[in-house]
Amino acid sequence: MSLSNAPLAIHGSLRRRICIAVNWHATIPLAGAIRFGLNVTLFALGMLACTALPVVADDRPNIVLLMGDDHGWDETGYNGHPHLKTPVLDQMAATGLRLDRFYAAHPTCSPTRGSVLTGRHPNRYGTFTPNYSIRPEEITIADVLSDAGYVCGHFGKWHVGPVKADSPTSPGAMGFDTWLSHDNFFELDPVLSRDGGPPKKIEGESSQILIDAAKPFLASAKKSGKPSLTVIWFGSPHEPYSGLPEDLALYDNLPAEYAKKSFRLTSNETGSPTTRSLRDVLRERYAEITAMDRAIGDLRDWLTQNGLRDNTLIWYCGDNGTPGDGIITSPLRGQKGNHYEGGVRVPGIIEWPARIKTHASTDYNSVTSDILPTICDIANVDVPDRPLDGISLMPILEGRLGTRSQPIAFWSFDTKNVYKGQPYLTQQQQTGTTPLVKLMKGIPTRNFVNYFHPDTTDADYGGTRVWLANHYKLIVTGLGDDQALELYNLRNDPSEADNLAEPRRKIADEMLGELTQWQTSVLSSLTGSDYDSSSGEIRD
Repeated sequence: MSLSNAPLAIHGSLRRRICIAVNWHATIPLAGAIRFGLNVTLFALGMLACTALPVVADDRPNIVLLMGDDHGWDETGYNGHPHLKTPVLDQMAATGLRLDRFYAAHPTCSPTRGSVLTGRHPNRYGTFTPNYSIRPEEITIADVLSDAGYVCGHFGKWHVGPVKADSPTSPGAMGFDTWLSHDNFFELDPVLSRDGGPPKKIEGESSQILIDAAKPFLASAKKSGKPSLTVIWFGSPHEPYSGLPEDLALYDNLPAEYAKKSFRLTSNETGSPTTRSLRDVLRERYAEITAMDRAIGDLRDWLTQNGLRDNTLIWYCGDNGTPGDGIITSPLRGQKGNHYEGGVRVPGIIEWPARIKTHASTDYNSVTSDILPTICDIANVDVPDRPLDGISLMPILEGRLGTRSQPIAFWSFDTKNVYKGQPYLTQQQQTGTTPLVKLMKGIPTRNFVNYFHPDTTDADYGGTRVWLANHYKLIVTGLGDDQALELYNLRNDPSEADNLAEPRRKIADEMLGELTQWQTSVLSSLTGSDYDSSSGEIRD
């Protein structure tokens, strides 16, 4: 986003800019403030934002981004799951654009969610694992679309910072006009915060609660003549599991052999770990997925009834692969938390009846980091002027298939190397408020962390990292003499069984060089270089 767009950027970012200037900048040391190019023009620019822009009706599409929590690639009927009933997702896959090789940017949730918001790999801003927050300087899809006249709402799981009103990384601080959200995940009868206010319990099935909350937001946007961005991040099917009786009944007859296995997960009664029959666990997990599927269908019906369906783009995906308690039927290697296909490959579907008039499917590699640049392309707005890791998928939407121009990178940063000398935000700003069943360190809420990373070392290049080209996937672990390479041709070997690193050593080495060069760029971002005032970013 260039300075030529400043009037729109100021208007669309007023709440966030005031939040950052007042609640965050004052807490960091002067040296840090100078380093990140902060100056008093923030306050002067903020004053200009009080002038409202005119409402202009246009034909740009509404955008609805849906995300399941821990919903892996095989857990849909259309991908051949032997038990699950997902009629709505199946219909979407049969009538819209099915992304058969769609990936989460990370094998865990918070980092992937950051990639959706920013179009950037989460290591660029220190969102390394769950409960690491985003950084306030990041520019989100809500910021960009708000600047362009969209109204933006968030509903459900946030998990990149607290959702309370005074958090500098709440949905409101990151560009959303309204939100009904939770710091983390939730079950039946969730406790949610509306616009950062005191958390309140809402009785009912959680996926449907989010859809019901999104409807009046969408109706209000339609009445105003503005296009809308609606982000709905479900709490399902993350454990601990629970389901409505009618959904549980659908899975009463799962194979008896599943009862011979057990799994350790959270107890809904105590919030602590317990061991249960895998058959019972799967019954509840599948019930949650079916309820989420039904809620998505309700949203689609509502859009149709209100004349919004045709020009609304709906994009569904998961945030990481299936966890160990649900991976029993997957043909893919790995699970949530690792970088094999089972850990990062997720369902991906796009519906947009006005533009996608006939069903299509593609094996083009795509990733959650592609969402921001694609939406910017659709809305005809510039992407943020800083390093991105996603690309626009408009060529696919327009039927111009080909090979991906830019490989996809995955990287689990070795958190032993996180520099913890200076927290990015204060403890109070990172303290969550919305309770959930699963206890962590004995408490039912979640707190977040993020740290300045002023310099980089060779050790920072460690952790499992992946370079995914069109056919080949390189997985690298270790450093120096302990470095190990795995190379798979996913088109010929989807189960990642045949390591080609030695017989295809030239290919592996070339990919490793590209991967290392990319890591250098990411580490530069991690030090804060993207936030320097000389970059021309209006926020800095």
